Order: sequence, then C-alpha cells, then structure tokens
Amino acid sequence: MVLYEYPFNEGIRTMLRLEHLFDRLGQLVARETPVDHHFALATIFEVMDVAARADLKSDLLKELERHRGQLQTYRGHPGISESALDAVTARIDHAHDGLNQAQGKTGQVLTANEWLMSIRSRINIPGGTCEFDLPAYYAWQQHEPARRRADLLGWIASLSPLAEALQVLLGLLRDSGTPQRMVASAGQYQQSLPQGKTFQLLRVRIPAGEGLVPEITGHRLMVAVRFMRPDADGRLRNAGTDTSFELALCA
Repeated sequence: MVLYEYPFNEGIRTMLRLEHLFDRLGQLVARETPVDHHFALATIFEVMDVAARADLKSDLLKELERHRGQLQTYRGHPGISESALDAVTARIDHAHDGLNQAQGKTGQVLTANEWLMSIRSRINIPGGTCEFDLPAYYAWQQHEPARRRADLLGWIASLSPLAEALQVLLGLLRDSGTPQRMVASAGQYQQSLPQGKTFQLLRVRIPAGEGLVPEITGHRLMVAVRFMRPDADGRLRNAGTDTSFELALCA
C-alpha cells in the first residue's frame, strides 16, 4: 500500500514539510559520500528556512499543551491504561521541555557560524559551491566520512527539539484517525464532513503497483479523491475504474 497525506490547514502543511526534510536529513547523514553530505547540509538550510516562521515554536508548544491537557481528562476512566497514558504524557512533556528550552528560532545558533552561512549564501546558486568559490568547503568534503558526519550531527543537534516535537504531534494526530475501506466509483470519491468537528489531516492508502495517483482536495465541509493514471507523456488522466482504497480522517 502507498500512503498519501493531505493537510487541511497551513500549520499541518508546515509540519509535514519539516517532517519530510528531517526524514531526508536522517537518510543523507547516514551515508558516506561527500555529495550525500553536501545535500544533508542543503537540507539543514531548508529546515532553517521552513522553520523561520515567527510563530512556529509557540504554535507547537500550544499544541503539545493542548494534547497534554486532553490526555489528563482520560485519567481514571475504565478501559484506559494508566501506564500507557503515562508513557504518552512523558513523551509530550519531554518534547515540550526540549522545545521550550531552545533559544530563539530553530537553527538560530547556526546563523552565528560564518563558515556555514558562507555556504548557505551560495548553495542555491547553480554550481555556486565549486572548489574555486568555496575552497574551505571543498577541503571539508575531503575529510573522512566519520568526521563529516560528526560535524553534521553537531549542527543537527540544535534542530533536534523541533524534530522531536513534530514526531510526537504528528504521531498523535495520525493515531486519532481510523482507516476505513472505501470504493471510488469510476475513480471518483466524495464525502461530506460532519459539522462541529475540525479535521486536520486526510490519509489515503492505495494499492501499490497499479500506477494510480490520487488527486485530493478538501476543506472543512467536504473531501474529494479522484484517481488518475499517467499516460505515455506523464500527463494524468482519469483512471475511470472502480478503485478500492483506505481513508482516514484525523482531528
């Protein structure tokens, strides 16, 4: 099964983008070639750009506090495992404390590193990080993989509180949705959403290997999924066939 996610608001969209970047960063740092570590560094700068929004940190802290308060209301209820509740609450508290103690915006400490900022200023210029443009950076790329990786992990450490908060919040959000088996008649599916409940994320799972691409649209009143299939030129055409898939709405 292939998973597609659709955010209903800008806050969740930003969180998913950051999660995508942190996932890429983890894969690149684990590799050993200089070009992989070059793109790991580029990804660090992307995280800094996306996380530069002034209210991001406060929004995430508020969301963690909201979830913590919501979980406390479950204490003492029959059928609720206190140990499981304690474990989730501890994860929320740890993420909240780490993010709250981080100074300034995410990655702000890295902006004081002139060497890093010299690379950041040229990394989006086509070919702008050649050895004749940034000889010190080229020299760094010649180091042993373990040394480059240690440097990268040191720079990533300042971003870790944000990554942990995202992991906790998106995990809680995804767990709030229950997958339901649906059928898109002739490749088209539409569903009205109940009033009085605000959903934040739509998750669609489709069978792998069938070459289908879901086009998802949604707002507070309705969601729609249209299944497409690329033609020989890569243009998407309506699949036009009944398609079984899983749908989960997360609040």
